[in-house]
Amino acid sequence: MKIIIIAAVSKNGVIGRTNGEMPWHLKEEFRHFKNTTMGFPIIMGRKTFESLGKPMKGRLNIVVTRNQNLKLEFDEVKKFYSLKESLEYCLSLGKEKVFITGGGEIYNQAIGIADEMILSFLSFDAEGDVYFPKRYQNIWKEVSREKRSECEIVNDARKN
Repeated sequence: MKIIIIAAVSKNGVIGRTNGEMPWHLKEEFRHFKNTTMGFPIIMGRKTFESLGKPMKGRLNIVVTRNQNLKLEFDEVKKFYSLKESLEYCLSLGKEKVFITGGGEIYNQAIGIADEMILSFLSFDAEGDVYFPKRYQNIWKEVSREKRSECEIVNDARKN
């Protein structure tokens, strides 16, 4: 199973706000995210899930939280207390891919084990206080790059 990080990153590295809000709304980038992740499990932190307000359709939504008492109002959403547990569950499903969709804490945990990254680099700075983790170029190799009107999408694979 491939573990793939997918994120939109502003020019100044911002990916969001502590309260879970996205500091932008770009249709093209959202469409790319939807088309890429459709049909696969998506793993996110509690704040990211709460910012959505409801599960994303067509994907198994998995929330990672440290809060043992967290109650989710959606029965179809799976809850785990660590990234490792959530990934083991996805592996047991026999899925080809799983996407790590944020936020900052989850990305920090996943960047050391991810096989690939699909990053949408935005052409503007954004206001926010959650940043994408540092990418060490000696670990990643660029596989493809696609210029779009609102962003540049870069696919990276972990070097062996």
